[in-house]
Amino acid sequence: MDVLQNLLHQTAFANGTVDWRSYVMIVVAFVFLYLAIKKGYEPLLLVPIAFGMLLVNIYPPIMESGGLLEYFFKLDEWSILPSLIFLGVGAMTDFGPLIANPKSFLLGAAAQFGIFAAYLLAIVMGFNGKAAAAISIIGGADGPTSIFLAGKLGQANTLMGSIAVAAYSYMSLVPIIQPPIMKLFTTEEERKIKMDQLRPVSKLERILFPIVVTTVVCLILPSTAPLVGMLMLGNLFKESGVVKQLADTACNAMMYIVVILLGTSVGAKTSGENFITPDTLKIVVLGLVAFAIGTAAGVLFGKLMCKISGGKINPLIGSAGVSAVPMAARVSQKVGAEADPTNFLLMHAMGPNVAGVIGTAVAAGVFMAIFGV
Repeated sequence: MDVLQNLLHQTAFANGTVDWRSYVMIVVAFVFLYLAIKKGYEPLLLVPIAFGMLLVNIYPPIMESGGLLEYFFKLDEWSILPSLIFLGVGAMTDFGPLIANPKSFLLGAAAQFGIFAAYLLAIVMGFNGKAAAAISIIGGADGPTSIFLAGKLGQANTLMGSIAVAAYSYMSLVPIIQPPIMKLFTTEEERKIKMDQLRPVSKLERILFPIVVTTVVCLILPSTAPLVGMLMLGNLFKESGVVKQLADTACNAMMYIVVILLGTSVGAKTSGENFITPDTLKIVVLGLVAFAIGTAAGVLFGKLMCKISGGKINPLIGSAGVSAVPMAARVSQKVGAEADPTNFLLMHAMGPNVAGVIGTAVAAGVFMAIFGV
């Protein structure tokens, strides 16, 4: 009987480690797993995040001092995992469309408007400056940058879980959130615009691009070096052609290991006690508003460029200025193809898309410069 009583008291039901908020988060974890596995919404991100969420709400000590996932989370807090993610992204990214059409930088910059709009709204809603800055990066639909900035601004233990889950959730829901906004701000005729084929990009241009971008951006905003530097280093691995082993490792084995550690540890910051709060609800709302404003700003700037170019630029590619690579570019292609099945916008949209990755990192650097980090 003593043995049975000990076993009974060790269950989560008897020892009080699981309350109603934990049960809510367990249900949320199940929903995320369903979206990832059944619907295919960014499974590489949602599966580890959802499982980390499930683990911490069943067994909270796993994230406490000395717990397994607490050590994983330290790598997030120290900005190691987000920087390594950028290394892998750089090794997978083709900056050719951006090099071929440098005007894409403007569309990527326009989409960052959502970040600064969310920053002001967060201040109005009662968050302090650093918390507002960390929250606002959600508008760039860039999970690693959101985690990186939250850690740098001292929000790791309070807001990082909510910020990261919101950022990755909106990244996975890009195909649902963006199309209605894109259609709202464009006409049928604009969505049917076919763009000229991009010019070929030489190998020399591809090699010089990461070197020049790193030099210029990091001289102006040195605090962006961990993100922009790793992004461009990964791309240099890819484009130089002389370190194929490093490029393959960065975008395959290393990338997937880092995604497992980062996703699981981020999900484990969403215990019911810490996650189900009024601030979390505000963060989710602010993230959605920021993402919507960023998408709208990109499309509206695309309309302006369409007018200036005499109808040669399809405004839909402006929505890809958020840095959800390559999902946002695929959505631009999908919406354009709905208007005209013969329209092919994917490569044109990849320009603003990869520009958005750089733009979000620069926005994070601006906030770090503002707060003296």
